Amino acid sequence: MSRTLTPARRRTAAAALTAALLVPLAACSSNDDTKKDTAGSPASGSAGAAPTANLTVLAAASLTDVFKTAGAAYEKSHPGTRLTFSFAGSQELVAQVSQGSPADVLVTADTKSMDKVKADTTTPAIIAKNRLVIATGEGNPFKVDDLKDLADTKLKVVLAAPEVPAGKYSEKILDAQKITVKPVSQEPNVRAVLSKVELGEADAGLVYKTDAESAKDKVDAVEIPDDQNAIAQYPAATLKDSKNAEAAAAFVAWLSSPEGQKILQDAGFQKP
Repeated sequence: MSRTLTPARRRTAAAALTAALLVPLAACSSNDDTKKDTAGSPASGSAGAAPTANLTVLAAASLTDVFKTAGAAYEKSHPGTRLTFSFAGSQELVAQVSQGSPADVLVTADTKSMDKVKADTTTPAIIAKNRLVIATGEGNPFKVDDLKDLADTKLKVVLAAPEVPAGKYSEKILDAQKITVKPVSQEPNVRAVLSKVELGEADAGLVYKTDAESAKDKVDAVEIPDDQNAIAQYPAATLKDSKNAEAAAAFVAWLSSPEGQKILQDAGFQKP
């Protein structure tokens, strides 16, 4: 038997039906809004943590240790930047720039190397200086006291190749003292010279003071007097083709900042 609903009951049933229909719709709307809010939030996923700039820095081999320290400090204070270093002899770095290798910053161990690519860089800034020492085996077993001792033909001496800044500086100071050295090898960068002495494959070699300091548990450093020495200068510049010019310029500027300078000088580099 059918029953006729009173107006009041009809309103109640309609309200119940509407409520039942609105529940799933509200749920769908809530889920969609949540997705939109989550996707639009900069804190969601890994997108917010992504670096704003990935910089490639071409740097002289003698900067290997200190730039690893400097890079870690810079990334900590500039969380939006990631640094990748490529270390080699300055002549190799210049060749890479000339060949169009993608990079953002160039730091060489002499101004002449930097001058070769001045059309490809912004105006460089000198960030540090260095000086040469004679590296010998631990304990200086062959009693090398000064530059003249390197002329002893019984001594196995290694030098950086003439086209490398360290090689040019070595040649300059030896020629000035009229000392003839016949090296057993000429290496492509100053770190290779240091390695030969560390491994005992050479008795002595001319390296930067900072290189000898980085291996002080394996080699001894014989100081060279100022009037017989050469001062190496390290210019840093942003590459004009950098896709991250602003971030690259910020890193170069930081190298001259108090924080950057402290790291360089703690590693034995001299003030610019």
